[in-house]
Amino acid sequence: MTPKPTKLVARIVQLTADSNDLVLDSFAGSGTTAHAVLNLNKQDGGNRRFILVEMEQKIAREVTSERVRRVAEGYNNAKGEKVEGLGGGFRYCELGEPLFDEAGKIRETVSFADLARHVYFTETGEPLPRGRVTKSPFLGECRGVGIYLLYNGVLDDKRANGGNVLTRSVLAKLPKFDGQKVIYCAGCLLGKDRLQAERILVRQTPYEIKVS
Repeated sequence: MTPKPTKLVARIVQLTADSNDLVLDSFAGSGTTAHAVLNLNKQDGGNRRFILVEMEQKIAREVTSERVRRVAEGYNNAKGEKVEGLGGGFRYCELGEPLFDEAGKIRETVSFADLARHVYFTETGEPLPRGRVTKSPFLGECRGVGIYLLYNGVLDDKRANGGNVLTRSVLAKLPKFDGQKVIYCAGCLLGKDRLQAERILVRQTPYEIKVS
């Protein structure tokens, strides 16, 4: 297999996609598609985005992502000459083990940290860095909203669903946040008036966790 020609890919994207479309390449390899998209955006001021998928981890890290970084930020060529970047950028993500089984239930092997990152991202659209995942049910604040997750005995209650149901005693143990709160939990025993007074929006797991 050989790298796809950048000009050819750019022409295909130009003919088939609008200037604000999302372009998917399921066989990313050398990152030619990202290069072509960034180049087109530079030329016509478009806002095209891309998703690149590469199954080989070594290629994804050392070839695909490295090329995208270089063409976006700029680099020195073989002659030592400075090549200006095209602008834009990207986010590198790794696909982990499935969080849900065929019935839509959370797999027993899923850790608190893995579910926390998924919940935070689907709720806010922002990634939760690994360093911010602690043993606290409070995942963080995003745009004035506090995000909580009750799962897997995070409050040190190891009984079945222990601490995973929002009750008065569980609420009292949660880290304080002065603002709107979204709490993911297996169930809730608080009344509507109490939830409104505490500015709490409950999302029941696993049914209200976005899968995609």
